[in-house]
Amino acid sequence: MFMLYGVPGWGSAISEIMLTLAGEEYQFVNVEGFDQPGPQREQIRALNPLCQIPVLKTVHDEILTETAALALLLLDRCPDLAPDIGTSARLRFQRLLIWLNANLYPSFSYSDHPDRWLDGEGPQLQLRERVDGHRNRLYQWLENQLTKGEWTCGERMTLLDAYWPVMVRWRPGEAWFIANTPKLYDIVQRMRALPELGGVLARNDLL
Repeated sequence: MFMLYGVPGWGSAISEIMLTLAGEEYQFVNVEGFDQPGPQREQIRALNPLCQIPVLKTVHDEILTETAALALLLLDRCPDLAPDIGTSARLRFQRLLIWLNANLYPSFSYSDHPDRWLDGEGPQLQLRERVDGHRNRLYQWLENQLTKGEWTCGERMTLLDAYWPVMVRWRPGEAWFIANTPKLYDIVQRMRALPELGGVLARNDLL
């Protein structure tokens, strides 16, 4: 059985959704408070020197970090959660998985904690506003790539769709997504309607 270290509602919730879609059993270890000095931070540091979640421990005590890496691991075990190899949808999946994790996802490292990068309230506020604005434009770019009534990569749900029920709860907030990215928000609603995800979404306050 896998062990997943995380915090309800944080990025580890994406990993929980992926694991559930893949039908994998896992034990969730709540390390709330790991972002501040204390025992939870030391627990995570021992597993991941970058002190980031999620952290996945395999049955052989191997450590895996990075949400995209977990997605690739699960695809080895459950290949139906990505488009078929050799199709244009597969290329789209590969591109958007890297795009999301290289552009959207890390932006929160800067706007959530501007004090880590700049001194002074004014510069910190400016950094947050500019990063948040850039992220919103990225979401709108993605919206323009989507087709109404389909999943992120077309007719088949994939592990990419696991990101959206979590990320719409982060800035700029769910109301913004409803107003500005209706096709993306439609995917969120269809994910919420999947019976197999009811438990994990409820535990992470994502319903």
